[in-house]
Amino acid sequence: MVTLAEVARHAGVSASTVSYVLSGKRSISAPTRERVEHSIKELGYHPNAGARALASSRSNILALMVPLRTDMYVPVMMEIAIAVATTARSHGYDVLLLTGEEGPAAVRRVTGSGLADAMIVMDVELEDERLPLLHAARQPTVLIGLPADTVGLTCVDLDFTATGALCADHLADLGHREIAVVGEAPAVYERHTGFAERTLEGLRRRAGELGVRLLHRPCEGSYESMDGTLSRIFDERPGTTGFVVQNEAAIDPLLSLLRRQGRAVPEDVSVVAICPEQVATQASVRLTSVAIPAQEMGRRAVELAVAKLAGRAPEEQVTLLAPELTVRASSGPAPGTS
Repeated sequence: MVTLAEVARHAGVSASTVSYVLSGKRSISAPTRERVEHSIKELGYHPNAGARALASSRSNILALMVPLRTDMYVPVMMEIAIAVATTARSHGYDVLLLTGEEGPAAVRRVTGSGLADAMIVMDVELEDERLPLLHAARQPTVLIGLPADTVGLTCVDLDFTATGALCADHLADLGHREIAVVGEAPAVYERHTGFAERTLEGLRRRAGELGVRLLHRPCEGSYESMDGTLSRIFDERPGTTGFVVQNEAAIDPLLSLLRRQGRAVPEDVSVVAICPEQVATQASVRLTSVAIPAQEMGRRAVELAVAKLAGRAPEEQVTLLAPELTVRASSGPAPGTS
């Protein structure tokens, strides 16, 4: 294993100079820094993590809090997590993944131990119980998601309110006057998870403005639960011709059940999904959809965290990614309007 002293000899500088280049604690001339960095790269030197943390008061680790709940679509969560890990690595950081449903306890463990230089927090609720601890933490924090109150916080997310409105606009433009929303599992709304609540808010507001009737029904996503949900929707609103689905697990059961009932998509019923691109394109009917920009959210979150650590970001910043709706084979004019 290459040592710091060997790097110093190779670069023709003192060991302390190499240490200062690594820690950034003192200003080093550009030619000397370049020489040291060249020696580090050529010799393949990797500083001891413990020693580096002691010397710089930095661990070069970002903590990612991503509770893996059974009522959430894990592939999207993991796509964001992978984007966080790869982007962090490009900035010289490793990622500590916290997947338990620990809430404030996980925040206390990170802030109290100095395990990480900054935190990235997912699965954000409108009144998230982690927020008071995050406000008080010395480590910078970035939220992937929006709570009800974003004052003093740095957040990045898809603009889910605009996403809901965009789905309503698309179906209304096609002449649909009765729309049903197949939502996430009931527990997601019971927790007041931000993305689900904001999507519903956008849908309801725009539907009201457009004079469109809207019915929302949560769904566990299994075939059996989707069967019951669809039956209730048509019992309550037999004139429903448009569906917005924000539940990846429910998509295939919904399309299968509509087919079994003799309702053709999009001739009789239109379906718009809020889901990853891959889910939309691989469904039995290629779905008109608003994609979840998981990789972009993960990348932006890391870049914001790194900027905060470097003192290059404001204390408060909300970044909302604009939704894009891609029209495919699952949406068309409402029956009797073409």
